[in-house]
Amino acid sequence: MATRPPTVTASLLAGALVVGAIGCSSSSEESVAPTTDRQQAVAERGSEVMPFDLDATMHVFTPTDDGGVQDVVAEDSTATEQVRLIREHLAEETERFARGDFGDPASIHGDDMPGLTVLADAHDRLEVTYSDIADGGRITYVGTSPEVVAAVHDWFAAQVADHGDHAMTGDHADMHREMHGEAP
Repeated sequence: MATRPPTVTASLLAGALVVGAIGCSSSSEESVAPTTDRQQAVAERGSEVMPFDLDATMHVFTPTDDGGVQDVVAEDSTATEQVRLIREHLAEETERFARGDFGDPASIHGDDMPGLTVLADAHDRLEVTYSDIADGGRITYVGTSPEVVAAVHDWFAAQVADHGDHAMTGDHADMHREMHGEAP
């Protein structure tokens, strides 16, 4: 049996992978994952808790070494009413979270949401602060133990999964620049 030189075999394999990748690619519109039943239910419950329009805003969850940053921004920077509603809601939530009251997220996502019990029970080991940002608001979470930091990360991942198109993981500064066409 004749064998091909390794370079020919590698070239054929690389070509097959490129053809396969091109054949599997589709337009960005087709690649958007469909909304799951859970994501739809979360959106419905979320609209009862969050006063702003989920379809006009974006939640961005950025895990950090000591916890994380949660930004909620209006997708339209001129939507001043959305920005006001975001800021008011996040400021109120920050006060609740600092006291260990995670009732709103539990009512949206369920009591068994990853990280939620640890955050509520260990609120004395979690610093929660609020600040306004250009098109919305920011909550910063700083944990004082590895367990609390891990709970923040788990909680962020669960929120991104549950909120579907209304949330993303990422760097809040990069996300803001991308949404508004700004250079880094």
